[in-house]
Amino acid sequence: MARGTTPRPDRPTSRRVGALGALWPFVRPYRGQVALAIVALVATSAISLILPLAARRVVDNFDDGAGLLDRYFGAALLIVAALALGTAARYFFVTRLGERVVADIRKAVYARVITLSPAFFERVMTGEILSRITTDTTLIQSVVGSSLSIALRNLLILTGGLAMLAWTSIKLMGLVLLIVPAILIPIIVLGRRLRGLSRQNQDWIAASSGTASETLLAAQTVQAYTAESRSIARFDDVTEQSYIVARTRIVTRAVMTAIVIFLIFAGVIGVLWIGARDVQAGVMTAGQLVQFVIYAILVASAAGALSEIWGELQRAAGATERLAELLSAEDTLTDPATPLPLPVPLRGRLALEGVGFRFPTRPDLPALDGIDLTIQPGETVALVGPSGAGKTTVIQLVQRFWDPQQGRVTLDGIDLRDLARTDLRGRIALVPQDPVIFAASAAENIRIGRPEASDAEIAQAARDAHAHDFIAALPQGYDTPLGERGVMLSGGQRQRIAIARAMLRDAPILLLDEATSALDAESEALVQAAVGRLAEGRTTIVVAHRLATVKQADRIVVLDQGRIVAQGSHDQLVAQGGLYARLARMQFTDGPQAAAPLARAL
Repeated sequence: MARGTTPRPDRPTSRRVGALGALWPFVRPYRGQVALAIVALVATSAISLILPLAARRVVDNFDDGAGLLDRYFGAALLIVAALALGTAARYFFVTRLGERVVADIRKAVYARVITLSPAFFERVMTGEILSRITTDTTLIQSVVGSSLSIALRNLLILTGGLAMLAWTSIKLMGLVLLIVPAILIPIIVLGRRLRGLSRQNQDWIAASSGTASETLLAAQTVQAYTAESRSIARFDDVTEQSYIVARTRIVTRAVMTAIVIFLIFAGVIGVLWIGARDVQAGVMTAGQLVQFVIYAILVASAAGALSEIWGELQRAAGATERLAELLSAEDTLTDPATPLPLPVPLRGRLALEGVGFRFPTRPDLPALDGIDLTIQPGETVALVGPSGAGKTTVIQLVQRFWDPQQGRVTLDGIDLRDLARTDLRGRIALVPQDPVIFAASAAENIRIGRPEASDAEIAQAARDAHAHDFIAALPQGYDTPLGERGVMLSGGQRQRIAIARAMLRDAPILLLDEATSALDAESEALVQAAVGRLAEGRTTIVVAHRLATVKQADRIVVLDQGRIVAQGSHDQLVAQGGLYARLARMQFTDGPQAAAPLARAL
C-alpha cells in the first residue's frame, strides 16, 4: 500500500484459495502434528458416519427384545465416547498447530521487515505493517487452527455421506445429485466476489491502522496545532470505508449462505418425500429411510458448513497474500553473496568518490551532486551548511542506508557495497538529531550500544555523557522504564542517553548528527568535552548548524545544494568569505538580531 490512506488500486487479486499454499513452508516443520491431526480427523469423521447404521438397526429391530436394544444403545454410547475423545484430540493438535504456525509467521515477517532499507518505509506505513502482523495473522490462525480442519472434516463427511447414501438407496441418491450443481454455482460465483471484498476489507483495516499509528505517535503535535478534528475526520473516513466494504462482504456471504442452505434442505425435503412414499409402498424399510435421512442431514450440514468456511478461506487467502508480500518484499539494498572482510584493526579511512545521489521520492532533485571527500583515520570532519544541503545524506550513505546512483563510498579502500551491512554498522557509533528511546529501562537503552556490556560499563558511559546524575535521580535509577519514545525525559536528557549509547559502543567511526542540538548551554559544554574525548583516535563526522560546536574540528566542509563549496579550518573559511563566513557572522557577531535570517538560512 502506498503511503497514505487508500489501498493501492494496482494490487493484483487472487480468485482462488490456492494462495494459502504459501503457508506450507511454515506448516512443513510440524508434519508430525499434521499427521496426528489428520488421524484424529479421519477417525471422528468415520465414527460420525457409523452412527446412522446403528440407528437403522435400532429402528428395524425395535421389536426384537430389550436385550438387543440394550446392546445397540451400549454400542452407541461407546461410539459417542470415541467421537468425543477423537474430537478433543483433533482440537488439541490443530489448535496448537495454528498457534505455532502463526507465531512463526509473525517472527518471520518481523525479521524480514526490520532489516529492510529506508526506501521500503517510504512506500509502506508502519501502521499497515503492524496490521498485517496482527490482524492478518489472526485470520490465518483461525484458518489453520480451526477452519481448515473443520473444512476437511466436513469434506470427508460429505464424501463418505454421499457414498453411504448411494449404498442405502441408489434411487434417492440420484435425486440428491441432481441438486448438487445448483448448490455449487452460488458457492463458486459468490465465493469469488467474497475473495475480492475480503482483500479490500483487510486493505482498509491496514490503512486505518496506519492513519491511527501516524497521528497517535505525533499526538502532541496534533494537539498543539489544534488538528484533532481533522485527524478524527481522516480516521473516521478510512474506518468508515473499511466498514462499508465489510458490510458488502457480510451481505454477500449472508446471501450465499441463505441460497445454499435453502437449496440443500429443499432438496433434502423433496428426496425425503419420495423416500416416505417408497416406505409406504414397501420398497424400502423404515430403518433404511431413517438411515438415509441421517446421512442426508450429515451431507447437508457438511455442505452448508463448507459454504460458510469457504468465505473464511477466502479471507485467509487474502491475508496470506498480504503477508507473503512482506516476506518477499524486494530491498533496494542487498549484501553481496560473499562479503569482503573488514581489515583488523580497522583504520577508519572514509572516502566519497564522485558521489551523486537522489532520493527515490525526489528523483528530480539531487541530494548530493558529484561529492569528492576523503576523511583520514582519526580525523574529525564537520559538515555545515543550510538545511537540505546534503549533510545528513552523507551520514546515511556512510551507514549504507542508501547506495549512491553515481560514484562510490569506501571504508579503508573497500566499497561499502562489498561489505555485509551488519559488519559495517557494527564499526559505527551514531548519535542522531532525534534520538530514539525505547520503552525499556535507562540501562537497557544505553546497553543497545553494546549488549554484552556490564552495569559498571553502562554507568561509566552515562557519566562520560553527563547522564548519570539525572538517571540516578529517577525512581528506580538505571532500572527505571523510560516510557514509549522516552516520554519521561526532556529532549536534552534523551540526547545524553543517545550519547552514552554511542560511548558504550566504542566504535572506530563516530557519526554525530546534530548531537548537541537539544542541550542547554551548560550541558552542551559538558557533552562537547565528553565528545571530544570520545572522538580522539576515531574517524568522526560531525553535522551541526551551530558553528560553535564545530570550530575545533580538524576540517570543516561546507555543503550547499548537494555540493562541496568550501573546505578548511574555521579561521580559513571565515577569511575566505562566502557562505560559511556569512553564517559565522550571523551566529557570532550579529547577536539576537540574526535569529530570523539565521533560521531562514539554516
